[in-house]
Amino acid sequence: MLHKPSPKLWWTAFFIFMVFSLNLLFLTQVSANGTDLDTQLRNKLSSSGVTSLIPLLNESTAKVELGRFLFFDPLLSGNRDVSCATCHHPELETADALALSIGVGGRGLGTKRMADPERTRVARNAIELFNRGVEGWHTMFWDNRIAETADGLVTPAGAQLPEGLDNILATQALFPVTSRDEMRGLVGDKDIFGQPNELANFTDTEFGGIWQALSERIFSTAAYLPLFEAAYPGLEPQYLNITHIANAIAAFEASEWTFFDSPFDRHLAGNDTAMSQDAKLGALLFYGEAGCSACHSGSLLTDQQTHNIGVIPLGPGKSGSPVDMGVKLLSDQDTDLCAFRTPPLRNVTLTGPWMHNGAFSTLEDVIWQHLDPEAALRLYDVAKLEPSLQTTVKQDSELFATLFTSLDPRLERARVMSDEDIDYLLAFLDALTSPSALDLKDSRPDAVPSGLAFD
Repeated sequence: MLHKPSPKLWWTAFFIFMVFSLNLLFLTQVSANGTDLDTQLRNKLSSSGVTSLIPLLNESTAKVELGRFLFFDPLLSGNRDVSCATCHHPELETADALALSIGVGGRGLGTKRMADPERTRVARNAIELFNRGVEGWHTMFWDNRIAETADGLVTPAGAQLPEGLDNILATQALFPVTSRDEMRGLVGDKDIFGQPNELANFTDTEFGGIWQALSERIFSTAAYLPLFEAAYPGLEPQYLNITHIANAIAAFEASEWTFFDSPFDRHLAGNDTAMSQDAKLGALLFYGEAGCSACHSGSLLTDQQTHNIGVIPLGPGKSGSPVDMGVKLLSDQDTDLCAFRTPPLRNVTLTGPWMHNGAFSTLEDVIWQHLDPEAALRLYDVAKLEPSLQTTVKQDSELFATLFTSLDPRLERARVMSDEDIDYLLAFLDALTSPSALDLKDSRPDAVPSGLAFD
């Protein structure tokens, strides 16, 4: 006959179980050399120069609100059919969820957006805009064509760049509007009202003319004038120019989507319980044997430099080339072939597809590509791409051989990792996700001053 255990025996068994569980947890937190996991990680982060992010100075509410309207207003595009938000939408995690963006002439948003078959697809993946409101940024775009250097600010506009820009983010805001495929349009285009697109008539190097014509559009829109007056109090309307437009857009981007509440950021702020044990083990790999931090370095998780990591070429290319040659298009140096800027990683779990051309739809595939670029090229599965891009994949052995002549040597030092290691790395990448980034729908205004439809 079975007897029901006494309450005393139940409590004794429960106590023994809890002691065993706590001891097991402690043992899993301690390495072979006796150092606990948190101490290891803090030492590793310290030696890697990783500290909490430092926010830039707060912008006025009026300036941020002006930037919000400008960011969403299709008035900034040649045909009045595309806004900054088309490719950097808050409901799409400040990007567009596409491998390659669809600019002028497209219809719809995100994965439902349809390209005009008569137009060239944008050659590169839309970069996310998280955490641009912190110190440390000195390059912009996939090819670093905007960069703060010891010799000054380098941009495609050269001496045409206007004065008074607040920061490099404001500088960046000046250039999508000059791109024919992204926002400006082609010679002969008509806007959504059937009127000639005056922005398209400038040559590709007439940056000053494009910006002046764009400014005239904005400042001739009556509903914008009180917004500029509030954002720049005391400034007479005749002194407003493209600089004030760019500074307001940058103020919005920096203020709206800079977050400090990811588990990783809370860990950096001193909270040892913010990250899971798997995420901490992944961080030790990331900053240690896996070698990820060789390029994804510092507090921004990017060295802001360009590297060729052997990503499969796809898409329409750029500047007339069938292959996007990356930085080589600017430098004409063979060593820069297919070199692209290291992307930052905060909220990376939200911002796929990944790489400069959106070649991968899972972060696991991204990690494996870094571990074995040659196999990733040979075994690339075009079926994972949207159908319209599958035929643009360049699977050519001669091209692959050329690509590997300038492959970044740091990839060769990556260790062989197990599936468990990959899971740890993925847990760490997940710990870079900010809860505040999960719902950004409030970033969108109800209407824009031009009265144009958007989204």
